[in-house]
Amino acid sequence: MVKSYLVSALILLCVAIIETAIISNITFLPAIPDLLLICSIYFSLLNGRGMGEFSGFLSGFFIDFLSGTPFGFNCIFRTIIGYVIGWFGSSINYRGFFIPILIGFIATLLKVFLIWMISLFFPAVSSVYSIVSIPFLFELVVNALLTPFIFKILSSFDRMTSLSSSEGIA
Repeated sequence: MVKSYLVSALILLCVAIIETAIISNITFLPAIPDLLLICSIYFSLLNGRGMGEFSGFLSGFFIDFLSGTPFGFNCIFRTIIGYVIGWFGSSINYRGFFIPILIGFIATLLKVFLIWMISLFFPAVSSVYSIVSIPFLFELVVNALLTPFIFKILSSFDRMTSLSSSEGIA
């Protein structure tokens, strides 16, 4: 069980570094694809709500630390998303192509909704998304299209990240 959490944390850290150090410096992109969100969604679908909370919080922590956003901002909405998506892990077949696209689409919409909700309670935090803006639509489409491919890549680590296999349950 500890090994699953550690390997998941290491994967999230590597993706956070790639997202903040490499992808954020590509100047012609209107928005940065949220690879950390997709990874934490995968871990929550694979292992349930507990891992969803852990991976959501940890991905938010890494993004807050590496990008300079106010600490806790990304942690709170990513934890909620990880928990909510983890609820559906045992009832959704996320191994195909079209269902992961739909999951990535819904998770990005949920992310924007939660950011908007947080900005209502904390006026100092301005909402960076407008539903009709090019950056939002770009991120929505790219996250949805990248989700099946990232799920496929992460499925090669299932033996190390799955809680059921590390506990001896097949």
